[in-house]
Amino acid sequence: MANVASARDELDSGSLPVIDPQFELAFSGWYWQITRLDPPHPEIRTSRSLFATQLPSLGGGDEAGKGGTIRHGYVVGPGDKQLRMIEREIDDDEGRYLVQVAANADVIQTQIERFEYALAATFLVLALALLGSTALAVRFGLRPLRVLQQGLAAIRRGEAERISGDFPQDVAPVAAEVNLLLEANRGVVERARTQVGNLAHALKTPLSVILNEANSNSPLLADKVREQADVMRRQVSFYLDRARAAARAGAAGAATEVKPVIEQLVRTFEKVYRDRDIAFVADAPDGLRFRGESQDLTDLIGNLLDNAGKWARTRVVVHTAAQPASEASGRLYFIAEIDDDGPGLDEQERSAALERGRRLDESRPGSGLGLSIVVDVAAAYGGSLRLEPSALGGLRATLRLPRV
Repeated sequence: MANVASARDELDSGSLPVIDPQFELAFSGWYWQITRLDPPHPEIRTSRSLFATQLPSLGGGDEAGKGGTIRHGYVVGPGDKQLRMIEREIDDDEGRYLVQVAANADVIQTQIERFEYALAATFLVLALALLGSTALAVRFGLRPLRVLQQGLAAIRRGEAERISGDFPQDVAPVAAEVNLLLEANRGVVERARTQVGNLAHALKTPLSVILNEANSNSPLLADKVREQADVMRRQVSFYLDRARAAARAGAAGAATEVKPVIEQLVRTFEKVYRDRDIAFVADAPDGLRFRGESQDLTDLIGNLLDNAGKWARTRVVVHTAAQPASEASGRLYFIAEIDDDGPGLDEQERSAALERGRRLDESRPGSGLGLSIVVDVAAAYGGSLRLEPSALGGLRATLRLPRV
């Protein structure tokens, strides 16, 4: 109210200060008008720019701007020019006043248009800057992926064997995993090629024997053919098993729960050796997972359990446990120890037992290929097989395999 009273005093004295010089120029398009509404003291004070004219009210009559609200709109002012005007009623203890301020609508519209143009230009520049920065981010941010794609294309064309180059922290693990996958695939192919070469070499001897017998018109040709055919059948079966195991060992993403496989094998061999009353005991923790195919784990543990069952007197114990991560490679392994209480083997016999086709006792059934297959399959997975004396008095077979 103090401001209103001050304005009223200045109005009464005729010395109200002008905010803008255009309010002093006649018909400049910028006008103000203060009207005292309460009778019996109606009076009007205007800016010099109105030059003896008056501004109309937006609401008409004394109700304009009632309640102290600000009203705004367009009116026709001096010279029949359209004006943009705002008005407000101010009421204090000494009177009611209607304050009106108007300006040329064309001028305001021009200023609005200038502001809109400036705002549009600003947004346009901002949009261009965003598009440019996005294009640069895509071009340089995705460059490592293009290099990765070019590396894969070079490998497909046979121009390179692995992806090389420096990659940022987020892309480097992808390149490393791709290289590991390529190495695994090459390992599968190389192992399969090796098994095929070994098979071809193994078949040369029986084929030569058959040809020699046929050329000499030997009366024992039929028996010799049957004998050598049986040898070839065993060789083909052996190397096919090794080739399949080598291919599965290179497969990505395979994982097998260890405990269910061992428990199933123990139940099976308890039935197989029921007549000899041999007890099979399994000790496998929950959650231990073999990084490989279930069939391979079954073949590995099954061969060792079968061998232990043949030589055990009364008992075979299977114990599995996880090993800490390897410091050199960081890979995770677990061990499976198969103990029996049989006669056991000395150091020389343990070495000989791992040779392909070597049988230490011809009276026992088998081909002599079981332990050597275990050695080959375990090696394909990066594992190993070790034979040593058992605490039960017989033989301990320690199988080391990768885990998840």
